[in-house]
Amino acid sequence: MNIAVFGGSFDPPHLGHKSIIQEALKSLDIDKLFVVPTYLNPFKNEYFLSPKIRLETMQNLTKEMKKVEVIEYEVMQKKKCSTIETIEYFKSKYKLDRIYLIIGADNLVSLDKWYRIDKLKEMVTFVVASRSGIEIPSEFISLKVENLVSSSEIRNGEKTDNEWISRKNS
Repeated sequence: MNIAVFGGSFDPPHLGHKSIIQEALKSLDIDKLFVVPTYLNPFKNEYFLSPKIRLETMQNLTKEMKKVEVIEYEVMQKKKCSTIETIEYFKSKYKLDRIYLIIGADNLVSLDKWYRIDKLKEMVTFVVASRSGIEIPSEFISLKVENLVSSSEIRNGEKTDNEWISRKNS
């Protein structure tokens, strides 16, 4: 079984996340794509939206997508959870041939700070969603996503996203 894991804060969730998922479904040879919202990003001390709201919003964003499942594994931990813990969870639950780990290009600058990154690199194939102005090294699979907006740009009011705006105003 080949899977992709797309974890992140999704704080707030937005259409850019949906675009990444759609592109991954088209580009990767996978049986299932798991979306894994964090309880709290390991590099942060607070969140903008509660874990419950982020989880529910990602479920709503992906509910029509075949092969996609939003899981609450990290949210249920009620603590910061490292990516390798989540990957080990999947390895214990499924018989896996290949694991793709989808990250945004903005994560490349801090990748060397991730917990047990060397072991994680042995366990997964990294897939990096492109971001304007960020070069993706050839050791990673590049996922071309047009006009990707980041959650921090939305939180800071620098950019808008219709899905986030409609959720915020409902």
